Order: sequence, then C-alpha cells, then structure tokens
Amino acid sequence: QVQLAESGGGLVQAGGSLRLSCAASTSPFSIGAMNWYRQAPGKQRDLVASITSGGTPDYSDAVKGRFTISRDNANNTAYLQMNSLKPEDTARYYCTAAFQGRVYWGRGTQVTVSS
Repeated sequence: QVQLAESGGGLVQAGGSLRLSCAASTSPFSIGAMNWYRQAPGKQRDLVASITSGGTPDYSDAVKGRFTISRDNANNTAYLQMNSLKPEDTARYYCTAAFQGRVYWGRGTQVTVSS
C-alpha cells in the first residue's frame, strides 16, 4: 500500500506562489505516475498536472505555463510549484500515485487565493 500526505497549501494573494508537496510512504522506485487534482466547492474534481515515473510532465490548459510538476524519487516526494496564482485556482488539491495496479489518494491540502 501507499500512503500520501500533501502539504504546502495556504492563503495567498493573487499573483503569488505556493509549492505543494506530496510525500509517499513507500519506495518511490515502485510508484508509477503521480498526479495532482483539485476540487473547488460545488465543482467536479479536475486533473491539474501529471508526471510519469520517468519524469515526463503534462498539464491542464488552465494551469499550463503557471504550474510545474516535478518528482524527487530519492525523497519519495512529488511537488507542484504554482506561480501567478488566480482566485479561480482556489480549491482543495489532492495527490495521487499509481502503485501495483491501483491508484492511491491523499487527503488533500487547501489552497485559497484572494483577489
């Protein structure tokens, strides 16, 4: 099994930056793709960014050019660097990891962007 713990959320003004972290409890070398999702109140959960085990990233159109996903396999951690934040980025952000045919979810971290 894999346990994921997100951190780094908080309150920031529009135009600011935050860096989210996702720490995995198992060996990073056996974890496949890792993703970041977000869900705002009353809205569906959307995929924000993904990164393969080899480090190839992909982004939703809403965050492309502003967010950067990365992973540090040596430290069991994935990151989401969020720049030029907008009020519409306000949501709870969740990390997922693929491991032995299953997808595991963290509990999320709240990001609030004030205008």
